[in-house]
Amino acid sequence: MSAQAGDVVHQSPSAVYDNKRFIERGSHKGKGLAVFTSGGDSQGMNAAVRAVVRMGIYLGCKVFFIKEGYQGMLDGGENIVEATWSSVSSIIHKGGTVIGSARCLEFRERSGRLKAAKNLVDRGITNLVVIGGDGSLTGANLFRSEWSSLLEELVRTGQITKDQQTKYAHLHIAGMVGSIDNDFCGTDMTIGTDSALHRIIEAIDAIVSTAYSHQRTFIMEVMGRHCGYLAIVTALTSEADYVFVPEMPPPRDWPTKLCDKLEQERSTGQRLNIIIVAEGAIDRDGQPITAEKVREVVVKNLQQDTRITVLGHVQRGGNPSAFDRVLGCRMGAEAVMALMEATPDTESCVVSLDGNQAVRLPLMECVERTKAVTKAMENKDWENAVQLRGKSFVRNLETYKMLTRLKPPKPIVEDVNRPSEGFNLAVMHIGAPACGMNAAVRSFVRNCIYRGDTALGIHDGIEGLLAGNVQNMGWADVTGWVAQGGAILGTKRTLPKPRMAQVAARLAEFKIHGLLIIGGFEAYQAGLQMHEARAEHPEFCIPIVVIPSTISNNVPGTDFSLGCDTALNEITEICDRIRQSAQGTKRRVFVIETMGGYCGYLATVAGLAGGADAAYIFEEKFSIKDLQQDLYHMAAKMAEGVQRGLILRNERANENYNTDFIYRLYTEEGKGLFSARQNILGHMQQGGSATPFDRNMGTKMASKAVDGLLEQLKLAERRPNGSIFINTPESAVMMGVIRRQYRLTPLEALKSETDFEHRIPKNHWWLKLRPLLRILAKHESAYEEEGMYMTVEDTTVAEGVI
Repeated sequence: MSAQAGDVVHQSPSAVYDNKRFIERGSHKGKGLAVFTSGGDSQGMNAAVRAVVRMGIYLGCKVFFIKEGYQGMLDGGENIVEATWSSVSSIIHKGGTVIGSARCLEFRERSGRLKAAKNLVDRGITNLVVIGGDGSLTGANLFRSEWSSLLEELVRTGQITKDQQTKYAHLHIAGMVGSIDNDFCGTDMTIGTDSALHRIIEAIDAIVSTAYSHQRTFIMEVMGRHCGYLAIVTALTSEADYVFVPEMPPPRDWPTKLCDKLEQERSTGQRLNIIIVAEGAIDRDGQPITAEKVREVVVKNLQQDTRITVLGHVQRGGNPSAFDRVLGCRMGAEAVMALMEATPDTESCVVSLDGNQAVRLPLMECVERTKAVTKAMENKDWENAVQLRGKSFVRNLETYKMLTRLKPPKPIVEDVNRPSEGFNLAVMHIGAPACGMNAAVRSFVRNCIYRGDTALGIHDGIEGLLAGNVQNMGWADVTGWVAQGGAILGTKRTLPKPRMAQVAARLAEFKIHGLLIIGGFEAYQAGLQMHEARAEHPEFCIPIVVIPSTISNNVPGTDFSLGCDTALNEITEICDRIRQSAQGTKRRVFVIETMGGYCGYLATVAGLAGGADAAYIFEEKFSIKDLQQDLYHMAAKMAEGVQRGLILRNERANENYNTDFIYRLYTEEGKGLFSARQNILGHMQQGGSATPFDRNMGTKMASKAVDGLLEQLKLAERRPNGSIFINTPESAVMMGVIRRQYRLTPLEALKSETDFEHRIPKNHWWLKLRPLLRILAKHESAYEEEGMYMTVEDTTVAEGVI
């Protein structure tokens, strides 16, 4: 899962994630490995610690916790303790870091690093996993570069033997970035950023109701001393009216521009104004722009009722989001593999996120790129600072600016193939509702208006179109839509067939030149049906773009669908509550059924995020023997003192081994060891408010969809009656996110990649997470297999990584 993606490209759906490596259990027996967290804490660190420990144990390593960061490494003693499989049980859902974090000035001195080296050698530790910011990672790299000389000094002073020096001659470093600010160059997202966005958006959503009641202006100060990522994404996903970030200070007359903007908003009937201020915001002279200073400007010039909310460390608190848990799991496992595969010549690496891939990058190269941003800001080279943050940062900033304009820029550039009144672009939903749909519609409408086109909203899908329920949508009509769940436009599962002629007639009647369909598998089918009916009904020879929006994530041509991140978070939170409900009772196993039809995405990824013991899905066949092995695993866990067990099952995983069967099996076989309970989550998974991920992705996808529609309209033939004609494969496409890019894939090319009987793609990228799920879940005494195949992550750096 990534909230970032690159430019739109047209691509065939042939990319298959099938590159594998064999991970042999116990293949690195005896190697000493330690994990520690340093600097500021962030949600998701515990998931990373858990993954390091369990992957290390699986490979046969002797794994240690170093408590209290570098300070614990210096102090030694009880601060460096061996980790066991059960010592990281029940921590994946906790915020912060259970092994502690502290800043250590003494480690900056060679004498401090000498003490740390002695403590590591005494325990045979030559592999370090560092979870922290760029300062912590830089310190680790310095420690590695001095390792040989430190050991020589320890031998010379008689603190270690010559044999120890030879045996532990090389120190290997693998880093992960834990920072809510997302201020590290080289990764799309740092551990904790998504969770911090959750806390911020939850606070803003809660404030909106009181602000509407009293016509107030709220100024929200968010963290970000040197990076405005949190502020910009918050502004984008909360419909904020103004944002202040350190990388791009406002013009010197910002008080006037701010007040003009707020007055314009109020004149349109808006009762609420939100202003986002990053804690490190500055003006063009480098002077701080504080929330109090902004409040003074608003009160003095507009006399508006203005309140300040400083979120502070609330942003660091709470349980980690599903995204951060999965990110921590994947990065932690990859960090261990990087250490085990390292040679004496291998330079220190940092495990980063590139799209949906965990990749290894040279640590110091990323640190230097991060420092270059700070240097550009010190030199007041603001444009360069923004560009150095990466394409995603730039795109967030540009998208925000466009969506918050009140009127399109003038004059509109005329095009020989563009009618003087602009194109009529329509949007509709087909399929079940999913969070993120409303954010996409808002973005679509405002993008159309911004470009001088007409946005038509078709209510209730195909049925609404046939009934003539089509609305000309204005800029203010979509105000406040981003935070809303469900589908405000209304949605139905009805497909165009068998009423293709009537649907075609309606498209012609409303003079629709381009169509955006937002929905799930039915939306994909509807677009395909329209494309295939073009020969008989030329009214369908218009550009058509489908945006996948379904919690099931079962649409081909994309890695992620709108709504699946919100559903994952709903499932994860519910699982946390269910397990907490049994706190203080005897040992208990919960069997939970998720939605998704035949697609096992929700069960798999929620299983990884929730620390599930097993996740049963349709795509990976299982037998009674597999169920029996999982029972042995559960018994081994309980015997070692673990109190809770979690089993997830996709609703159509197996016709015979249904949820009730698995529940009864665990109930019977667990007598005397544990009790069992079952829960069918149902439509709770579709509800709730959209997560920042889905709000952001919906906003960007719709913006890219408008680009795609207009690109095809430029190539289309303009008929004398004002209609549009284009009949190419590229004019009916799926707007998907593949790895880190938005890609337009012709719908007809996706047919061969689709299992229409089960309504799923034939290839799933997320199946590569299944071995990791099993390694992190199974108790070491329950291992039967000698190894597992895991996907080899692409270690190359994609162009435009932030």
